[in-house]
Parts: sequence; C-alpha cells; structure tokens
Amino acid sequence: MLTASDFVPAKYDLQTVDTGCVAWKCPSNIALVKYWGKRDPQLPENPSLSFTLDACATATKLSFSKRACPSESVSFKIFFEGLEQASFRPKIAHFFKRISAYAPYLNHFDLRIDSRNSFPHSSGIASSASGLGALALCVMSLERLLGEELMAEDYFYQKASFLARLGSGSACRSIRGSVVVWGADPQIAGSSDLFGSPFPHRLHDCFKHFHDTILLVDKGQKQVSSTVGHQLMHGHPFASARFSQARAHLTALSQALKTGDLKAFIQLVESEALSLHAMMMTSDPSFILMKANTLQIIHKIRAFREATGTHVCFTLDAGANVHVLFPAAEKEIVTPFITNELIAHCQQNHYICDRLGMGAVPLSDTQMLAAGIGQGEDPAD
Repeated sequence: MLTASDFVPAKYDLQTVDTGCVAWKCPSNIALVKYWGKRDPQLPENPSLSFTLDACATATKLSFSKRACPSESVSFKIFFEGLEQASFRPKIAHFFKRISAYAPYLNHFDLRIDSRNSFPHSSGIASSASGLGALALCVMSLERLLGEELMAEDYFYQKASFLARLGSGSACRSIRGSVVVWGADPQIAGSSDLFGSPFPHRLHDCFKHFHDTILLVDKGQKQVSSTVGHQLMHGHPFASARFSQARAHLTALSQALKTGDLKAFIQLVESEALSLHAMMMTSDPSFILMKANTLQIIHKIRAFREATGTHVCFTLDAGANVHVLFPAAEKEIVTPFITNELIAHCQQNHYICDRLGMGAVPLSDTQMLAAGIGQGEDPAD
C-alpha cells in the first residue's frame, strides 16, 4: 500500500530541461456517494464515489523557464481565459505550498499557468476539481521530463491524483474515469485515502453511457465554501451516523453499478444528495442551500419517473443546482421532459448537457490552440 512518502521524488535532473510547456484537459466530476467532512491533510472522513464528466472540463497549460537560483516559494503567474487573475493567486500559492515536499523541483522554475474552462466560470459549477486536477497533471508531466521518462503509468496518475487532492479533495476524483472511488474501503480493491482510484469492477452496460444534465438554478457565489462546510462536520451531532451511512451506501451502490440495478441506484443517489443537505441544515451554524426552484425540480423529477417508469433521478452538490441523471437508452423521452418542464426553473434558462467521461487527456500544441490557451508564452512575461 502506497504512503505519502512514496510520492516524494527520489531523484530528478534539473539539467534535463530549461524551458518548455505541458498541457492537460481535465474534467469535473459529480459525486454520487458524497464525502462531507475531512481531516488533515485533506483526507476524507468517509469514502466517496463519483461519475467523471466529459463536457465540463478545464484546459491548462503550464509554461516553465529555469531560474538561475531557486526561489523560496514557487514563482508563478496565473492567467484565466487570457487575463491575469490576481484573485486566483492565494489558492494556487496554497496548493504549491502543500505539494512542495512532493514537487521540490518547482522552486527552480518560473511558471506561467494558462487555463480556460469549457463552461462559464460564473455558471455555478465548481471548477476547482477540473482546474486543480489539470494543474496537478501538468506538474507531473514536468516531473516526467526531469529524468523520469520511464515512470510507470499507474504511478503517474496516482501521484497526480495525490497532488490534486492537496488542492481540492474532489479534484483527486477527476484524473481518471469513468467511475472513481476516493477513500479507503475494504470492499473496494485499491482504494485509498491518498488518491482516487478507478472503480475496480466491470460497470454494467446500462451505466456506461449515462447522461448528466446540469440545471443552473443559482449561478451566484456559493453561500458557504466547501472548506467551511467540511469543517462544520467536526462536532456535528450526526457526523458519526453520516459517515457510517456513506460507507454502507458505497457498498450498495457498487453492487448496483455491477448488476445494473437502476432502482437501487436511484434510491441511493437521491438519498446521498439529500443527506448532504441534511448535514448542512443541521450544522451550527446551519445553511439551507436549496432554493425553491431546486425543490420544484426534485418534485417534478419524481413525479415524471413515477408516471413514465423511466430511471431519471437527481443528485446535488453543496448548492442549489440539480444534476439530472439518466441512462442513454431513455434520452428520447427524458430530454423533452427536461426542456419542457425543468429548464424554466433555471436561472436565465441556463443548463449544461454532459455525460459520463473517461478522465483527463494530455493536449498537443494544436489542441492547446483549439482550447484557446495558445502556445509559446514566456513565464517571465
């Protein structure tokens, strides 16, 4: 079993490269079994399971230029959609500080980070998972260039997930697809608190082409940050029961994913979504994150499912937006329902059509240009 010390590089050769760039496209993900509550350093109190998305993704390029002398902290500039973003610096600086023991070579370079989302930044979809996942993969590509060309593929992705986790817990589930488990669980082979692991069982055919339509009920800033929300689980009167519930749900959901039990899938996924919000409503201080339109959508989904016998269901993150999940085989009947009945409850009728994806991919120069992140920028500019 890997430990954190296994991700400290044993060697790297700073003479290998002077300048260059690497780039990755990393998707977001939606947790089906939620993790809510963590301990230092960014370790989950309960295991979680997520669907990797496809359309909602971040493309990031990391340009690097060797310094004459190493800096005390990582020297970087951050650009989002072509504009330098000073407001992003604290989070990225904190990420680099957290990974410093595992990527000490970064202090020997001036870095420039260029990122662009495939979805609007103000859409209410959290971009930390895709953004920090992409950046962690870029860091690992640089490590590979520094004399580690023969690095095992599994180790590359495990360490990328490990690094991403130190920036954002959910980011560790975005590195690989299509179904990812994060958190050690005796029923899930290869699972770990340190990084996300691909679901080790064969996924039933009915889940291989699942759709996720994201209804943007509220595109504003989060009422409560994820960091604060997780902290509210410390001393929460129902924390222990919630962590036990999540573990039981993970076992049951794993079985449903293997056997194709859509009814069990619906019951578990919706229960997890509502349990997450119940924890927030019963914390101190308490937060009610759902909006009136969130509840309207939930009621309509359940009524439609009852009337049609379809397998459409919902899940929620820590906010008001609704993820509408359904198998591809039912797209012809569910899509008109969404457009005719649910979109009216979205802010400015905005929604995003997504589906199950396969994880992050490296970007070539041509793909970088197509993603709108250019090539050839000088990190010192």
